[in-house]
Amino acid sequence: MAVTRMDNVGVVVEDLDAAVAFFTELGLELEGRAPVEGDWADGVTGLRGMRVEIAMMRTPDGHSRLELSRFLAPPVAADHRGAPVNALGYLRVMFTVDDIDETLARLGERASLIDRVVQYGDLYRLCYIRGPEGILLGLAEQLGQQASRTNPL
Repeated sequence: MAVTRMDNVGVVVEDLDAAVAFFTELGLELEGRAPVEGDWADGVTGLRGMRVEIAMMRTPDGHSRLELSRFLAPPVAADHRGAPVNALGYLRVMFTVDDIDETLARLGERASLIDRVVQYGDLYRLCYIRGPEGILLGLAEQLGQQASRTNPL
């Protein structure tokens, strides 16, 4: 057997407190915060002298995690926050929500809609938003009584 699960997705931010507040409002739970540094961390990342503060956010179902990281050292090497949706590399995280309209209203000015909410057949309502620091997120509202996790994307 190869992969048994996906453990987490990592996002690097400048303002860890703002990112934690945003994802908490979205519905994730803060699992914990901790500093990360030392020889083992250097060895995993290949960054010598790495010092980072992380916050681990957990989805309400307990199956997925988002690791938010604020690098203290070395300095951030690149900034992809404003990249368009067709940029190469990791781009976005998609969250399933109960009600897109309610979620967008609750997030208010903390998030901006990329274009509009669209409907994919009778399966999903979908949109992309930019959260704190321009982080690109997808929101999906499942329609009807689907029994499976069919992903139209």
